[in-house]
Amino acid sequence: MNATEVFEQERPRLVRIAARVLDDHAEAEDVVQQAWLRLHRTEAEIENLPGWLTTVTTRLCLDRLRANTPLPSGDDEMGADTTPDPAEDVVLADTVGAALQVVLDRLSPRERVAFVLHDSFGFEFTTIAAVLETTPAAARKLASRARARIGQPAPEDELADWEIVDAFMGAAREGNFDRLLQLLAPDAIVRADAAAVRAGTPERMDGRDELATFFNGSAHAALPVYVDDRPAAAWFHRGEAMVLFDFTIASGVVASITFRAEKETLDRVVRRS
Repeated sequence: MNATEVFEQERPRLVRIAARVLDDHAEAEDVVQQAWLRLHRTEAEIENLPGWLTTVTTRLCLDRLRANTPLPSGDDEMGADTTPDPAEDVVLADTVGAALQVVLDRLSPRERVAFVLHDSFGFEFTTIAAVLETTPAAARKLASRARARIGQPAPEDELADWEIVDAFMGAAREGNFDRLLQLLAPDAIVRADAAAVRAGTPERMDGRDELATFFNGSAHAALPVYVDDRPAAAWFHRGEAMVLFDFTIASGVVASITFRAEKETLDRVVRRS
């Protein structure tokens, strides 16, 4: 599928995002057209085109919100029917609501983008942070601040899995035993594959206290990674992943950790920032 075909496939989704952020369907169409023009002009190789289009579209919306200027009067056309879909307008009205929209208009551009992307479209804060060129923690604060100003509760706003993994590994390195206990389920377990046991890891540990004692003050050579799109950590030696710490998160705490050192698993490990 070429870039034009991918864009046309993604276009309805991009328009919905832009319309929710800008509260203006016609302006949303214009922003998505600008994203297409940028794609047409770029010479860089794009590995994840849908992600690139989402980022560019949202940043263009952010620019519009910051500038608060009327829609440009250019005559560029997409060549496709840009008539607003009444069904989409109904969905927008039902989702946001007139009263909510009044409050949204009072949010800062960055608060509005963070709130809409997370609460309306379910984007992870890592993605929102990339769009806003900030940290995931700062993106979470922006969304939380927007939600507080709107007066909406956030029972779902728990730590993301990657935040729990990183908090656990940070507590391990710092020797924060109490924090380790907080982040572990009472019946948390550790298991290891045969390759990890040969590398020197324990084969089995059971219970929060045993795990916290083992990890307390350790894991100084472990770095944050992904494996099969799951956040994890891995012990590295001379730049090479040697043992993966594969986490299972449940109800906001660590339920289990599996040490993995089989080559086919380590080959899927990808560093994350």
